[in-house]
Amino acid sequence: MIRGGFLNTDQRVELERIVRRQSETHGVARRANALLLLDDGMSCTRVAKVLYLDDDTVRQWHKRYMSGGFDELERFDWKGRGGHLTASQEAELAEHLAGKVYRSTNEIRAHIRRTYGEWFCRSGCIKLMHRLGFEYKKPKGLPARADEADQRAFIEAYEKLKRHLPEDEVIYFVDAVHPEHQSRPAHGWVKKGEKVALRRTSGRKRLNIHGALCLETFDCPVMHVEKVDAESTIALFEKLEARNPRKARIHALMDNAPYHHARKVREWLERPGNRIKPVFLPGYAPNLNAIERLWGVMHERVTHNTFYDTFDDFAQAIESFFTQTIPKDWKEFRDTVTDNFRIISFQDFRVLE
Repeated sequence: MIRGGFLNTDQRVELERIVRRQSETHGVARRANALLLLDDGMSCTRVAKVLYLDDDTVRQWHKRYMSGGFDELERFDWKGRGGHLTASQEAELAEHLAGKVYRSTNEIRAHIRRTYGEWFCRSGCIKLMHRLGFEYKKPKGLPARADEADQRAFIEAYEKLKRHLPEDEVIYFVDAVHPEHQSRPAHGWVKKGEKVALRRTSGRKRLNIHGALCLETFDCPVMHVEKVDAESTIALFEKLEARNPRKARIHALMDNAPYHHARKVREWLERPGNRIKPVFLPGYAPNLNAIERLWGVMHERVTHNTFYDTFDDFAQAIESFFTQTIPKDWKEFRDTVTDNFRIISFQDFRVLE
C-alpha cells in the first residue's frame, strides 16, 4: 500500500506545475479525462479535485461537449478562457464593471452566467478582466471630507513660513499614535512553495504616544501617556520648550483633535512667556502632517511581520525605535518622512458610496 504524504513541498510544486501546464494537446486530453470521469459517475467537485481544476471549469467542459461534441471541445480557447462574449457584450460588461467593484472573480463569473449565459473558469475570467482593462487592487482610503482649497491654502502658508523662518524659530509636527500589541502581517519575499505564518497575540493592550517631529533636525520628543488629552498636550508643549531653550517661537502644526482645542490648553497658551505657536491643519487632512509618515515607518520597523510574546517586549521595541533607531538611522528614511505634501482630491478617484 502506498501511503500519502511521500512528496516534499518542492516535489509537489514541481508536479503540480506539470499537471497545470497549458499546452494544446495536454489541455484536450485533460478535458477528455474529465468527461470520462463524469461519465463514470464522479461528481464535478470530485473531478475538479482529482484533476486540480475548479468545478466551474469541469461544468463548462461538459456543457461545450454536450452542445458541440469533440469538435467544440477541441475548438474553444484551450488556454482556459472557456466562455465567449461578443464585442458588444464585452463593451456592455466593461461599462457595468466600471460602475461597481466586485470583490472576487466568482461574483463576476456569476454575473456573466446570469446575464449572458456563458461559463468562464477563474483563469479565463482573469484574462477577460485584463483584456477589458481592469486590474485587482484595493480602494484607497480617504477622509470622509476633504476641502481642496483649505489644503492648498495650508500648503502655501506652510511653504511661506518655512522659507521665511527666522533662525530663532522652529517647526514641529504634532500628533498622537496608538500602536496595539498585535502582530501585523505584511507582504514580503519568501521562497516559492513555502507557507509562512505569523503568530497572533490574544491581547488588545496598546500604547498611547503623544509626539512631535522637527523635519530639520529629526528631533522627535514623545510622551508615553495613560491617555492622550489636554494634559498630555501641555506636557508635550513643555517638553518642546525645554528642548529648544534658545528658540523664541516654536510652531506646533497639529490636527483639530478636541484635546488640542481644550480650554486648559488654550489657557496654557495664553500665559505670559509662552513660546508655542499652534498652527492647525485643515479638517480631515492627515496627509498634511509629516509625523503621520513617521508612524508608518515605526510600524514597518517594529510591528510588521514581528511577534512579541509579551506586552512589555512590544513596548520596549516601540521605545527603542524612538530612542535608538531614529537617532541612529533617521537618514535612511528621511526621504520617506518629508513635507512633500499632496492634496487629497476626490476628483482623482471614483469614490465608492
